[in-house]
Amino acid sequence: MLPVRIIPCLDVRDGRVVKGVKFRGLTDQGDPAALARAYEEQGADEVVVLDVTATPEGRGTRLDTVAAVRARLSVPLTVGGGIGGIEDAAALLEAGADKVAVNTAALRRPALLTDLAARFGSQCVVASIDALGSGGVRGGGGRPGDSGYEVVVRSGTERVARDAVAWARDAVERGAGEILLTSIDRDGTRSGYELLLLRAVRSVVQVPIVASGGADSPEHMADAVRAGADAVLAASIFHQGNWTVEGVKAALAGLGVSVRPGYSAAGQTARAGEGAA
Repeated sequence: MLPVRIIPCLDVRDGRVVKGVKFRGLTDQGDPAALARAYEEQGADEVVVLDVTATPEGRGTRLDTVAAVRARLSVPLTVGGGIGGIEDAAALLEAGADKVAVNTAALRRPALLTDLAARFGSQCVVASIDALGSGGVRGGGGRPGDSGYEVVVRSGTERVARDAVAWARDAVERGAGEILLTSIDRDGTRSGYELLLLRAVRSVVQVPIVASGGADSPEHMADAVRAGADAVLAASIFHQGNWTVEGVKAALAGLGVSVRPGYSAAGQTARAGEGAA
């Protein structure tokens, strides 16, 4: 198995990093360019920037934010939010993104994923899937094709009558080269990743899966890897100083998870601030 990627996520609103719980109650966490640089210095393998209000506000991701982040970042950068077509994606890639994450627009017009893959290559196209427990039995709702998870769009504000696992399979078939899989039930809760969802999606796709939503510890990340994740994304634990990326990598290595270089013996102290909230 390839080494697991550790990916800090910067949810951005009005040019500032924000974080909430289940996409609600967003509070300011700092400057995206400064945070991106700090996380790279800690050993981040990639950074994800998601403009969380772009789609609800009917606009594209702010290109100045992307350019500012890229100016201080050398590792791969994935950007999402408000991507409605080829032109939006091209503008983000020109501003410095390496990959574009598409959510709402792809649900509305699935052929967009095919168009993006044809233009930029599947390696640049990430299907961003926000999933919510549909009220059925998680990991199997009891009906054929019903995983118990449904897709939610527009930054978690609108349910879609689409099974999340079926959509993941369809998105890959249409050209997505990676899945960014976020559990809204777990987002910001620090209760661990939604492992049943991860296993279900892993069973139907072969492309890399980035697990998102619920991380509180390296143990949670190791669980996600064992459930099928190729990369683990986190926000709160990094923004709020509970863990450094270096500390996470050191702890994961101690748990037997293969990680990319980017931590030292000093990272064995693991926590950036013991007792931090």
